[in-house]
Amino acid sequence: MSRLLVGLFALAALASVSAQAQPTTSLAPHAMVAAANPLAAQAGLAVLKEGGSAIDAAVAIQAVLGLVEPQSSGLGGGSYMVYFDARARRITAYDGREVAPMGATPDMFLGPDGKPLPFFQAILSGRSAGAPGAIAMLALAQKEHGLRPWASLFGDAEALADNGFVVSPRLAGMIVSRAPQTKAPDVIAYFSKPDGSRLAAGDRLVNHAYAATLRRLAAEGPSALLTGPVAQAIVARVHQDPQPGSMALSDLAGYRPHEAAALCRPYRIYIVCSDQAPSGGPAILEALGLLEHTDIAARGPNDPEAWLEIAEAEQLMYADRDTYEGDPAFTPFPLAGLLAPDYLASRARLIGDKAFPAPPPPGRPAGAPNVGLDSTVEPGGTSHLVIVDAAGNVVSMTTTVESIFGDGRMVDGFFLNNQLTDFSFSPRTANGAPIANAVAPGKRPRSSMAPVIVLTRDGRFFAAMGSPGGNAIPAYVLKSLVAVLDWGMSMQAAAALPNLVARGPMIASEPQKFPPGVVDSLAAKGLALKGGFVGEGSGVHGVVRRPGGYEGGADPRREGVAIGY
Repeated sequence: MSRLLVGLFALAALASVSAQAQPTTSLAPHAMVAAANPLAAQAGLAVLKEGGSAIDAAVAIQAVLGLVEPQSSGLGGGSYMVYFDARARRITAYDGREVAPMGATPDMFLGPDGKPLPFFQAILSGRSAGAPGAIAMLALAQKEHGLRPWASLFGDAEALADNGFVVSPRLAGMIVSRAPQTKAPDVIAYFSKPDGSRLAAGDRLVNHAYAATLRRLAAEGPSALLTGPVAQAIVARVHQDPQPGSMALSDLAGYRPHEAAALCRPYRIYIVCSDQAPSGGPAILEALGLLEHTDIAARGPNDPEAWLEIAEAEQLMYADRDTYEGDPAFTPFPLAGLLAPDYLASRARLIGDKAFPAPPPPGRPAGAPNVGLDSTVEPGGTSHLVIVDAAGNVVSMTTTVESIFGDGRMVDGFFLNNQLTDFSFSPRTANGAPIANAVAPGKRPRSSMAPVIVLTRDGRFFAAMGSPGGNAIPAYVLKSLVAVLDWGMSMQAAAALPNLVARGPMIASEPQKFPPGVVDSLAAKGLALKGGFVGEGSGVHGVVRRPGGYEGGADPRREGVAIGY
């Protein structure tokens, strides 16, 4: 980390930011948690106050989130996490991504006619679930960096499950949403009252099965999920109609999380780190590398040109990412070429003062394989959390069951994921080119999850953030990084900024949230801002270190909070 070369030039002059964009934020002098549900954040903060580490708190938070926010993440899902060791000044990347069963085939999401299955049909099939990895990943990290006994980290979640918790407005909205999972038998059964009506905000929900699973986890560790009765129940449920899957007990028992050095690159006077491929980390670093060649740091959130630069950087980044990224254990991924200074400089020259007349094609970085564009839908049923403990260690973790309530199938109190629908449904393009993100046995699907930790040039923690949002995650995180690093905004103001996602021909935005004049100015430049978001939208959570303590931020589009002591 300390050997990374940082750019020779400091930040350009920062644009002035209005007082409305800079809300007063109280600082936590010792530690802070930012998570998508107050009950989860409180459980994590309690662990920190008891002397636990950031990793210990992450375990407690995930256990609660899986209960109170089951539309987003849970025991049956996966995760990416980056961890900053304050003493060693080292960032480690943890990969808890789900894995395709060994019985998976390249054509498993094709119908009898050879055409891709309808997306919602694929989600609800038994083929969509991969071997879950979030808990195994957390157990690996907690073994290395935890301070509290593993078995002590599930108490709050267990009590909430046994005694019941109050259904939040967000969960209530998801229960009656148009997501196809809300019509799945397990979802209907879990969220229905005795009279057949659905649970509403303010109702109490009890989940004794979840509490029992947590007791198993506390006593046995991740093997409680990956072997034994729970694993048998997972396999049995996946093998049921419609369209049974091929998952076997050996797929679960053989699951192993990955651990590696984080993927880091300099940006301005900072070092930005995320997870390795097949996460969204490489995409974030490519987009930052493109923006570093623009004047965006001298602009600000009220400047239409700044938003145009963001949109064009996103389109260039997505074109490369959607073409070249897959599981690097199966398909060559030209990471070095994508992040090479000369390649970034040449791609950045395409960014101008007018919108692209058509979606830009992918570039040809050094080492690029002959593969085709993948247009996987990748909806968002995901959550992000950031934790800083009293010793200065940091967790930035994105966790998911993929779509809302995963595949809609419940086992022992938790929903299974539908992560395998992140693969390309077709193994080849219409012209016969192979797709890097095609299905293969034992393969991890490409992910957009991009947890980020930012260091100063001397290797000290400065900020951490991330977001849910499916394929929009890189755009949400990019916007927030620019706001904090280039425009000097608070974490809360950065999370609240309007969202703009430009991926191929799809332009999704929040026109009503942009400052006056920005939408019209962008339209004059050829960039028409409309709505278009699907799934859960953004949920940016983050923490920034300031003189005197930690400043947190929670996306106002969700129910999250940032709390500390």
